[in-house]
Amino acid sequence: MESKREVFGSNLMAIFALAGSAIGLGNIWRFPYMVGQHGGAAFIIIYIVCTLLFSLPIFYCESIIGRKTGRSSIGAMRDLAPGSRWALIGIFTVLGPLLITSFYSVVGGWSFAYLLRSCFSSFGAMSHAEIGSMFAQFTGSVWGPVLAHTAFLLAAALIISAGVRRGIEAFTKYTLPPLMLLMVLLMAYSVSLPGARAGVEYLVKPDFSRLDAGSIAAAMGQSFFSLSLGIGTVLTYASYMAKKDNIISTGAWTAVFDLGFALIAGFVVMPAVFAAGLEPQAGPGLVFETLPFIFADMGASAPVLSKVVTITFFLSVLLAALTSEISMYEVCTAYRVEERGMDRKKATLLVFFVAWTIGVACAVFTKVFSFCDFVSSNILMTLGALAFSIFVGWRMKKAAVEAELTNDGSLPGNRTVFKVFYFLVRYIVPIGIAIIFLSNFISL
Repeated sequence: MESKREVFGSNLMAIFALAGSAIGLGNIWRFPYMVGQHGGAAFIIIYIVCTLLFSLPIFYCESIIGRKTGRSSIGAMRDLAPGSRWALIGIFTVLGPLLITSFYSVVGGWSFAYLLRSCFSSFGAMSHAEIGSMFAQFTGSVWGPVLAHTAFLLAAALIISAGVRRGIEAFTKYTLPPLMLLMVLLMAYSVSLPGARAGVEYLVKPDFSRLDAGSIAAAMGQSFFSLSLGIGTVLTYASYMAKKDNIISTGAWTAVFDLGFALIAGFVVMPAVFAAGLEPQAGPGLVFETLPFIFADMGASAPVLSKVVTITFFLSVLLAALTSEISMYEVCTAYRVEERGMDRKKATLLVFFVAWTIGVACAVFTKVFSFCDFVSSNILMTLGALAFSIFVGWRMKKAAVEAELTNDGSLPGNRTVFKVFYFLVRYIVPIGIAIIFLSNFISL
């Protein structure tokens, strides 16, 4: 076992790492569509409320456990509740990230493959249907997705093997700011397109008549999943935070980065979709079919600009996928290092082999991909979040929880936030998790 546990170099680096974990493909291909379908700015308001009342308290629960113990999830629960069955939460916080690391790497591989195509080829004068057919042929083949999955997972493994400071921190430090800049440049281009105004209105024009119970459940679920809650990623990253770091402000800034990126992505995607006269949609088809068609369509009049925009977009998608991937990968690696006494590089290699094997099955068999996605997102994440909230709200001593959020009283301004948090995590958060859990199955 490592003799000295690494920590992030500063509170800002912790925020960058956590924000990188939160920022992912869902911000690009799911959030913009949900905003438009559920009332534009009205949905954004509901989303912010759900984040404050529901998602941030869970974020703080994991942060409290991780920072207090300085351990990965299973070891943390053993330290706080020795001899009890609470360590079984580790099942959710090792299996969940392992499954997500595996199938998310497949999708990340798609972005890598499309980035390469953008650099060395083009989508030319292909129609929307032809690009859609190309994507179907690529994902339906064997070697292409498997090789792309391998390359993407290998990149994540190299980052994780370098450790917390030289790997995770260095990568997010040098990729998160450029990623945000690239997205802002894409946004500026997208909103300037002829006909883009309809896409802007789709996102920002409030329509409260379109809000219903389903909108609230959708906002809760998106906020919950976007912040990577319930599977130990926040807990593990928080375990690398210094004792002087402010958990409350760290969580708030992470949520701001996450929402900010999602909104920017919305203004990249939807104005371009409407400018091209296409119907808005969500999911992989938006990223790998519709947007490549839009970028290629401009190629006849501005081929150089078309190529630059396409490369910039898929580079942004790749970086967003990779910052999320390494957070899941680290949870699995930290478990092997701390609980099994493995060398970090050997642990990284072991996780790579297991995740690669599962990922190959996901790349080849659609049903395996869907199963891993459903089990991790709809079952393990929600049950893990419920367990964390109950543990902090009802099992840990109130004084210990307050001490973590106020840094043993050195942050007196956080006491008011603690009082609100403690009420929410005991009485409101479990209800919210139940709503998300049930909505996942009702929507089947």
